[in-house]
Amino acid sequence: MAKRFTKKKNRHITGLLFWVCLVLLAAPFVVLGWILFSSQMDTGTPVLGNRYEGDLDPAITKTQLEEVKTAVSGVEGVDNASLNMATATLRVYADVSDDADEDTVKAIADQVYEAVAGVLDPAVYFTQADGKKMYDLEVHTFTLVKQSEEDNFVYAIKTKTSAMGKPITNIVSKPRNAKLAQKLRDDVEKRLEEEAKAAEEQAAAEEGGEAAEEPSEEGGE
Repeated sequence: MAKRFTKKKNRHITGLLFWVCLVLLAAPFVVLGWILFSSQMDTGTPVLGNRYEGDLDPAITKTQLEEVKTAVSGVEGVDNASLNMATATLRVYADVSDDADEDTVKAIADQVYEAVAGVLDPAVYFTQADGKKMYDLEVHTFTLVKQSEEDNFVYAIKTKTSAMGKPITNIVSKPRNAKLAQKLRDDVEKRLEEEAKAAEEQAAAEEGGEAAEEPSEEGGE
């Protein structure tokens, strides 16, 4: 009786060891299969995140943006105003008179900045505090939407990032290195002329080739 009991016990232990080994061998393949399956299911799905999680507090609301636009539109000298909020940067665009000079554009940029500050306190919305990232502010003031060499073009950008203590104003329509800017313009014009000349020569060569392939009207069978 004891002998039969011993045999059953050995078989039980052998069966248990078999299943344990089988699970240990199958586990890596199961995990790998699940990873491949998950990757296949997620193909084409963008990985989204929030780079400003815990930051931008307090947040700028749509109502405040409407108030900012109204305030900027009321600045003397601003013909048209618009706003754009993207990637935690508030951009304010102010179109002024086409004949405004550089000093006038810079003065209006200062007034527009103060109009924005009247709604959104820079110390609250555009300044880092307690390790939190906050909004950046750009005030774009310009005489023309597109640059034209024949007209007066002045473009100023007053910038206040959350890491800056005070805003700064740059006249981006005036090159810092006039000689370099002129050289770049000349290089572009030269490249365009060369491309146009090459296109004309290629067109002429193609026309000549087509003319040579046409059968001659002289002669007969």
